[in-house]
Amino acid sequence: MPQRQYLPEGILIGTEANTAYISSIDGLERAMTEGAILEARAVVCDSSHNLMVDLGGIFGIIPRNEAAVGISSGTTREIAVISRVGRPVCFKVTGISESGGRPQVVLSRKAAQEEAMEYFLNSLHPGDIIGARITHLEPFGAFVDIGCGNTSLIGIENISVSRISHPSERFEVGQDIYAVVLSKDPSLRRISLTHRELLGTWSENASSFSAGETVRGIVRGIEEYGIFIELTPNLSGLAEKKEALSEGQPVSVFIKSILPERMKIKLLIIDSFHDSAPRAPLKYFIGGTHLNRWVYTPECCLSKTVETRF
Repeated sequence: MPQRQYLPEGILIGTEANTAYISSIDGLERAMTEGAILEARAVVCDSSHNLMVDLGGIFGIIPRNEAAVGISSGTTREIAVISRVGRPVCFKVTGISESGGRPQVVLSRKAAQEEAMEYFLNSLHPGDIIGARITHLEPFGAFVDIGCGNTSLIGIENISVSRISHPSERFEVGQDIYAVVLSKDPSLRRISLTHRELLGTWSENASSFSAGETVRGIVRGIEEYGIFIELTPNLSGLAEKKEALSEGQPVSVFIKSILPERMKIKLLIIDSFHDSAPRAPLKYFIGGTHLNRWVYTPECCLSKTVETRF
């Protein structure tokens, strides 16, 4: 994936280019002149909800109304400011003066966010593939930072084809992922994302398995007619009913047959177990920077077609 402008917060901090700006007043003045977006760590939120930012021996201030888009209008909650303490924040330098022999550096996170969102709304289109960072998880989906603290939502139904009961079963806070622009709304200044289209089609995932193998899976659904076992985030099979299993439980399964014409994998549960094995990293199937159409269903499948048109 090509490098792009306006990265999620936390990526710039510590980089050579960023450090060159914040290491001196001259660098900060240059950043103000050039309109550069920088990052540093917020260390204090005072009683008026102004953020104090450590600029490497110099402290800058982000006034409350400049700490996030929507704070001044009340559409963004105060927790969005308070929760930045201890974390990297992006900003533009908006003023430098001197008081009592000390430099006073005024910063604006809001200005960086507005500039980034303007770029996203003008430059991104449905089907574009972008990088993002998970910021927090809710039962209905995952919120991600697409750049400069601008958040977008990936609904739980768009995280993967294999169903999950909570986004924490697929993501963790701070994780860097790829996503696809699903829609954008300039009037609401909002961009919605999807993720499942980057995890491969049925055929791409099924090609990693063969009938006769015994592999690890995760119980994702328990029905009267059988148990759905996730083999990969975008591939599940159906096993016969077995007692004493719960959703999210790891199991070993024997692959009885793989039927692309019916988009089905028949499984036999061999054993169940509880372990603390680390979650496998997501495997992305990305062939470019844009999708016009994604078809999950195998070409030979005689049943329904599962696809996304952007």
